[in-house]
Amino acid sequence: MDQDAAKKAAGTYAAGLVDSHMRIGLGTGSTTAYALEAIGRRVREDGLRVEGVPTSYAAERLARRYGIPLTSLDDGPHLDLALDGADEVSPDLDLIKGRGAAHSREKVVAAQAERFVVLADPTKQVSRLGTSKPVPVEVLPMAASAVLDRLESLGAVPTLRMGQAKDGPVVTDQGFWVVDAAFEDGLDAAGVVANALDGCPGVLDHGLFLGLATQGVVGQPDGSVELLGG
Repeated sequence: MDQDAAKKAAGTYAAGLVDSHMRIGLGTGSTTAYALEAIGRRVREDGLRVEGVPTSYAAERLARRYGIPLTSLDDGPHLDLALDGADEVSPDLDLIKGRGAAHSREKVVAAQAERFVVLADPTKQVSRLGTSKPVPVEVLPMAASAVLDRLESLGAVPTLRMGQAKDGPVVTDQGFWVVDAAFEDGLDAAGVVANALDGCPGVLDHGLFLGLATQGVVGQPDGSVELLGG
């Protein structure tokens, strides 16, 4: 499967959902990058007037590169639309996000959006969350050991995510660490795990996005898209 073609199809379609004068959430990741490129092209060529709220430093750099005007939630908490990718998408549009370690900011932006559209290629579709990807958990460094123990009690096999090009753990934009919690047979009760993590001291947030996405756009290798939900 031509995964890049599928990602581009999803991103290009999503850019067409943007109207002038919208405030939009700009997600992080390879699929959303195609959407940002297409939105920037519309800004330059069609006079599209929008303001974007980036979910990470990487998204901010891409938006600036493509000429998308930026703002922040401090200038107004309401967003008309948020566009972002996912690591897993269930049939009910529940998600696992966070391979880019930006899930805490992504969740804030998604929660402030009137519409949250998730972009994916077919490899991200799963019948049950947790079957192919772990759940990222953003933790205060001093609480890492305690959170690892809590995750084990929930049935996970947790590991501290280590940097690829440097010694030591991955550090998020907030200065936190990321623990990846793998569930051998997937998540039977994602809501139970989410609630437990929401109440765990030292956890900033986690990559379970439950009940937030309003629509899914799944790009196909032939350039078409499959629409999920509303």
